[in-house]
Amino acid sequence: MEKLKILVVDDESRMRKLVRDFLIRQDYEVIEAGDGEEALDIFYSTKDIALIILDVMMPKMNGWQVCREVRENSKVPIIMLTAKGDESDELQGFELGVDEYISKPFSPKILVARVEAILRRANKLDRNESMEMGGIVINPEAHLVTVDGQRVDLSYKEFELLSYFMENKGIALSREKILNHVWNYDYYGDARTIDTHVKKLRSKLGAKGDYIKTIWGMGYKFEVEE
Repeated sequence: MEKLKILVVDDESRMRKLVRDFLIRQDYEVIEAGDGEEALDIFYSTKDIALIILDVMMPKMNGWQVCREVRENSKVPIIMLTAKGDESDELQGFELGVDEYISKPFSPKILVARVEAILRRANKLDRNESMEMGGIVINPEAHLVTVDGQRVDLSYKEFELLSYFMENKGIALSREKILNHVWNYDYYGDARTIDTHVKKLRSKLGAKGDYIKTIWGMGYKFEVEE
C-alpha cells in the first residue's frame, strides 16, 4: 500500500524534524517546507498530498494566506499550528476551513493521534477497518458494535459519537468540537445534546461506559486502561 503523503510547513527546522520523525514512525511519507511560498510550490507540484500541517507565523507568506489559497483549490485536510492561544485565531482558522487547530507547545503523540483521526474521517485510511479498544469492537462497514462479543444496538448518532471517541482515544474533546465533528458545523442545537447522547451511550456500553471520562467544564475523553 502506498504511503500517505503529509506536507509539514514550519520555518523552524527543529519543529519540522520533531513532527517528521513521529510521522515517519507511523509509516507516513513526509514532505517539508520552510515557508509559505515553498509550501504552495510543493502543494501544486506534488500529487496526492493527504494532509497539511501548517504553522501560522512564517516569513514570506503566513499560514492564513497559505490556507486561504489552498482552500480555493482543494479540500485537503489542514492542521494549523500556532504559538498563540487567542480564540479569535482559532475562529479565523475554522472560518477558513481548517480541520484542526493545535497550540504550541504540543505533544507529538497527540498530534499524530489527531492526524490519524482526521485522515480516517477524510476516508484516507480504511474506513472498513474495524477498531478494537478495551473489549469494544466497531465494524464501520457493517455499522456494528460489540462489547465483549455481545452486540450492542446503537442509534446512528451514538455510533458516530463512539467512533469519534475511539478515533481520538486519550484526547480531551470539548463539547463544541464534538458537535462540530459529529453533528457538523451547521448544527445549531444546544451543546447539552452531547451530554444526553453520552449518557445513553454509557448506559448501552455497560461497564465499558466508564471509558468515556467527563472533563468538567469542558467535555469528554475516551480512555482505556491498558
